[in-house]
Amino acid sequence: MDVASTTRKTATFWASVREAIHGSQQDFTAGSLERAIFLLAIPMVLEMLLESLFAVVDVFWVARLGADAVATIGLSESLMTIIYAVCMGLGMSTTAMVARRVGEKDSDGAAIATVQAVGLALILCLSFGVPGWIFGRSLLRLMGASPGVLAVGSSYTKIVLGASGVPLLLFLNNAVFRGAGDAAIAMRVLWLSNFINLILDPCLIFGLGPFPRLGLTGAALATTTGRSIGVLYQFGLLWRGTDRIRILRSQIRIQPRVMLRLLRVSLTGIGQFLIAQTSWVGLVRIISIFGSAAVASYTIAIRIIIFVILPSWGLSGAAATLVGQNLGARQPERAEKSVWRTGFYNMLFLGGLGVFLLMFAGPVVQLFTSDPAVVPLAVNCLRILSCGNVAYAYGMVMVQAFNGAGDTVTPTVVNFLCYWLWEIPLGYWLAIRTSLQAQGVFFSILIAETALAALSILLFRRGRWKLQQI
Repeated sequence: MDVASTTRKTATFWASVREAIHGSQQDFTAGSLERAIFLLAIPMVLEMLLESLFAVVDVFWVARLGADAVATIGLSESLMTIIYAVCMGLGMSTTAMVARRVGEKDSDGAAIATVQAVGLALILCLSFGVPGWIFGRSLLRLMGASPGVLAVGSSYTKIVLGASGVPLLLFLNNAVFRGAGDAAIAMRVLWLSNFINLILDPCLIFGLGPFPRLGLTGAALATTTGRSIGVLYQFGLLWRGTDRIRILRSQIRIQPRVMLRLLRVSLTGIGQFLIAQTSWVGLVRIISIFGSAAVASYTIAIRIIIFVILPSWGLSGAAATLVGQNLGARQPERAEKSVWRTGFYNMLFLGGLGVFLLMFAGPVVQLFTSDPAVVPLAVNCLRILSCGNVAYAYGMVMVQAFNGAGDTVTPTVVNFLCYWLWEIPLGYWLAIRTSLQAQGVFFSILIAETALAALSILLFRRGRWKLQQI
């Protein structure tokens, strides 16, 4: 009997996995909450897992070009943090609005919100791309790049910044699919774009087969090509329609009232992520004082941390969709319960990976570089940051919950307090005023992220997010 019961449970589990990957028609405002979390989380985790795999593989190949090349990626991505802040701010407000309309069973409203969000994104693409291409080299110099980095990386930075609209559209469109509950579609889009990038990366960097040897410039072209194809695929899906969201020709027009409402929520969302992302710019700027080896070690360690955290971010994304849809269905208690459950599962997942990285930081770092100037610092950075994995797990779920409710103000205030008023000053003091140097910045990240998680939990328990209108 026990064997038969175990067999049935195993079969049910794998049936649910297949349903999650292929796309579930589950109503996430009714039925088992654990099943709803599972069906949303599986494709989101797999989506982010491949995204994090791309981040790690990209730096794996670029590390073969030397510390200056890795430092270029670190400095360029610090500049891209502003773009990523816009991506996440606009994306989270779009997810919240689409999820709320889906929870209200208002498919027309969900489609209208999607059209207005895409319109805003297209305007932003031009606003960021043209200046990024023109001033890429100057911005890299402003970030404290050494002459070696400028010589190696100027073209990389110009391409990445010039094509910055591509990741903006990629993230936004996937935010629409997640808000609608089509997490499996968002997963397949990123699988496609990242698979293309993984193939093109070594080919264009090292000139394999018929491809030219472009070095670091090849890495930028590979990334841009893969993501561009992903965006084209997304637009094809939106035009054709899915079971949960469909855009009609008559809906493709500007609706000022909806766009202004979306923009209002997006501005605080953008501010929220801009505060978080620009804090990384400040930290990299402090680390750059100690040379390319310090920046390279930080870049490698952060890429490894991203590999761990992005799947966890995908799991916490289930909370945003569940909060939005259940608030739309007038079920705030179910929305709250979904957040606590997701936070617990996220803690188990990320905490276990943190223990692994604490134990095997050395061998993991040495997969990417054997540079004796880089390895020790990267190992220390990885171990220090891994100590905060449990806090990160709950912190990111709470942030996603606020955003899923359309309350982008609360996490904006929390980010401002923890990052600008605490992390950056603390990082500067520990790095410059003590003997810790770059390691002082690593400790400041751990301390600030732990404070953010604690404050977010406290504010979430107050429950004001349940009254948010969007």
